[in-house]
Amino acid sequence: MIEIPSDLNPDLVPLAFLLGTWEGAGVSDFPGSEKCNFGQSVTFSHDGRDFIEYVSHSWVLDSEGRKVRPLESEAGYWRVDKDRKVEIVMVRDQGVVEIWYGDLADKKPQIDLATDTVARTPASPPHSGGKRLYGYVKGDLMWVGEKSTPEVPLRPYMSAHLKKVVTPEQVEAWAKDLGDLPDDGIAFFK
Repeated sequence: MIEIPSDLNPDLVPLAFLLGTWEGAGVSDFPGSEKCNFGQSVTFSHDGRDFIEYVSHSWVLDSEGRKVRPLESEAGYWRVDKDRKVEIVMVRDQGVVEIWYGDLADKKPQIDLATDTVARTPASPPHSGGKRLYGYVKGDLMWVGEKSTPEVPLRPYMSAHLKKVVTPEQVEAWAKDLGDLPDDGIAFFK
């Protein structure tokens, strides 16, 4: 269910499907890096201004699905204009800063992005660009990322399937909305 907070900046309504904390798992595979399954937690939040704050942490998973060690962290700011053009400024823990531009699909919650600018510190690994596709599919957030380096042409490197995390406060608020149900709860299904 997509909720639009009453204090959300009206310019951000097209991105409301992203809001919240999402957790799940995915796969990572890129030449020169460890191929692995990973866990991920992503939060999209807002404070009423004209951007959505983005924070992502991922970690390597062992064959039993347990956390082994951190994999990658990112943080950034997402904006969308009246023509559904999306822009993102993102920084990665590896010393990479990226500017992304893309489009919000017409009539569906999907964003197609590509890097416009990549800046790296001397200690960062090779990185020259990327593409990402985010989609809200049957209540879940799914994404796939592509990456290029000077040695490796653009190719898929990570993807994940994330589920929205429901907080106890949300459950409590939803329960209050169920006040019209009969006492036994069964009559609702008849």
